[in-house]
Amino acid sequence: MPTELNVEIPPNDLAQIVGSVCGAMMDLEASECDLQWFPGEDRLTAAVHLAGDWNGAVLVECSREQACRFASRFLSIDPPETVDDMVRDVLGELANMIGGNLKCLLTPGIHLSMPSVVNGSDYAFQICGAEIQRRLAFRCAEGEFWVTILTTRS
Repeated sequence: MPTELNVEIPPNDLAQIVGSVCGAMMDLEASECDLQWFPGEDRLTAAVHLAGDWNGAVLVECSREQACRFASRFLSIDPPETVDDMVRDVLGELANMIGGNLKCLLTPGIHLSMPSVVNGSDYAFQICGAEIQRRLAFRCAEGEFWVTILTTRS
């Protein structure tokens, strides 16, 4: 039976991972900022779950317009005018890449789920039994976004 680890993700490590993914995949410099998280009606949230000796999730949250601009940079195309499957796939892939890099900091044997993306004008994203371990705001040329690490108990 696996033993659940109590792992603290240092903010500097998470900021470095997010900055590296944004730089490599979208040619964007993303730096941590002091913007407080607030609920928004115009958001998309992408999530990947990590499971093994440590259980949690990585959430990437931004406005719909920003998700379209991320897709434009990621795929080297004109920005889509509305959120479509391509935009959701890109945001999910960004969460996947951040989660995959984070996985390398954790114990071996952690598995990463396929990404899921939630959008709409009035939704609440909740993972039952999860606690926020770390939430960082980032600023880049395309605006602000948040990356949240949730910890769950198995």
